[in-house]
Amino acid sequence: MKKITPKTKISEALEMKGDAGAEILMNSGMGCVFCPMAQQESLEGGCLAHGMSKKDVEKIVEGLNKLK
Repeated sequence: MKKITPKTKISEALEMKGDAGAEILMNSGMGCVFCPMAQQESLEGGCLAHGMSKKDVEKIVEGLNKLK
């Protein structure tokens, strides 16, 4: 299975991890995971735009990759 990285597009991460992935992102403060920008923006870009740190991005990516 392909691994999620900070450069993975939000939409790709959601395709790979479904509702559980969306829940992780929304619980992390990214309530707009289904907005049009999610189709083009990376996880890192979206997180940083929402005021998160690079450490936050790492934790989110780690959480997404732990999902089956």
